Amino acid sequence: MAQGFDMVVIGSGPGGYVCAIRGAQLGLKVAVIEREHLGGICLNWGCIPTKALLRSAEVFHLMHRAKEFGLSADKIGYDLGAVVQRSRGVAKQLAGGVGHLLKKNKVTVIMGEATLTAPGKLSVKTDKGAEEVTGKAIVLATGARARNLPGLEADGDLVWNYKHALQPPRMPKKLLVIGSGAIGIEFASFFNTLGADTTVVEVMDRVLPVEDAEISALAKKQFVKQGMKILEKATVKKLDRAPGKVTAHIEKDGKTETQDFDTVISAVGIVGNVENLGLEKLGAKIDRTHVVTDEYCRTGVEGLYAIGDVAGAPWLAHKASHEGVMVAELIAGQHPHPIKPNSIPGCTYCNPQVASVGLTEEKAKAAGYEIKVGRFPFIGNGKAIALGEPEGLIKTVFDAKTGELLGAHMVGAEVTELIQGYVVGRTLETTEAELMETVFPHPTLSEMMHESVLSAYGRAIHF
Repeated sequence: MAQGFDMVVIGSGPGGYVCAIRGAQLGLKVAVIEREHLGGICLNWGCIPTKALLRSAEVFHLMHRAKEFGLSADKIGYDLGAVVQRSRGVAKQLAGGVGHLLKKNKVTVIMGEATLTAPGKLSVKTDKGAEEVTGKAIVLATGARARNLPGLEADGDLVWNYKHALQPPRMPKKLLVIGSGAIGIEFASFFNTLGADTTVVEVMDRVLPVEDAEISALAKKQFVKQGMKILEKATVKKLDRAPGKVTAHIEKDGKTETQDFDTVISAVGIVGNVENLGLEKLGAKIDRTHVVTDEYCRTGVEGLYAIGDVAGAPWLAHKASHEGVMVAELIAGQHPHPIKPNSIPGCTYCNPQVASVGLTEEKAKAAGYEIKVGRFPFIGNGKAIALGEPEGLIKTVFDAKTGELLGAHMVGAEVTELIQGYVVGRTLETTEAELMETVFPHPTLSEMMHESVLSAYGRAIHF
């Protein structure tokens, strides 16, 4: 006999498990179906373990700077295996926490692979065989996986995807990273800091192409200073693999040159996990491997929703979580607000960190806004100088007519923590007036946020 639920969530990543818990809080009878690991890619193979690796690289980098702070550190080294082991331990701890939270909220967890057989009906392939499950509402939270381009396929030996890079079989000596989005540049930053001779190839005209052009340029300057080689408007046409060596054919400015590497990381985007779910049969629309939804994550098929990476950009865990909450509330009969894509912050944990929310200067102009732009450099901030982190910039973009904060963009130490101040400001629909009147504590990096706003209106004090 089929198990019946008010809501069935397929996938237990940051979208799925949060959706399930919120549904349970609202009194729904909820099940989560997971084929691999509770916590999904984010907790097991994405956001969390990469940040643990990058923290090790950050500490290693600071140890080399000990003399600047009046300290001494001799024979500085690292154990790659131990660095990875710590990262895996952090991931395991958090994934275990997800299981505890689901149990605490009385969510039924079914480990298996789900297929939609009819509206509101699923067949789940488990270790014990096929199990029938029904749900008044079904939420797809199946996530995404690394894109494999022809000729650049990951093999786990010479060519790695993000999973291989998280458990590297060796420390690369000469590394090629294909793609400079968040995933590519974070791994480039990690391995470069630990001593790999690192080259990054980006097909667009700048690294971190979704970021504001000015911020991308400043980040690139720091990457190059750290020894990275950056090739923009370039394409890796093919990889020739031989024992212990990969020859990359790189096209730039109409010319193709070859370079040899011992390791390649392919970070050329992701594809949604839409296969074998039975979506086409039910009439759900799929566009370039992502399920098409409206602003409330509805697929157009009665009772079927899609959230997170499988529903398209931006491919961010926090976007998935908030969509999960919204959908659970919708299913429970509440009236949540749709999520505004321009108010979702993006964070990249390279060195230096990069963070942003809202429109870039270029996009604000293209949208027809008359704008005021404020800038404040880290070199003008006492806390940044005390920390030994004087390189960086905070940039704010305002609507000149209304004072609306259209966007904020940052590069430098701890900006992934600072950005939330502007995110809250946008959610509260604040203008420059409220931000100017806000008292920021001293000495903090956050004072630069205040100064950047003041700068947009010709009122900066410290620069």
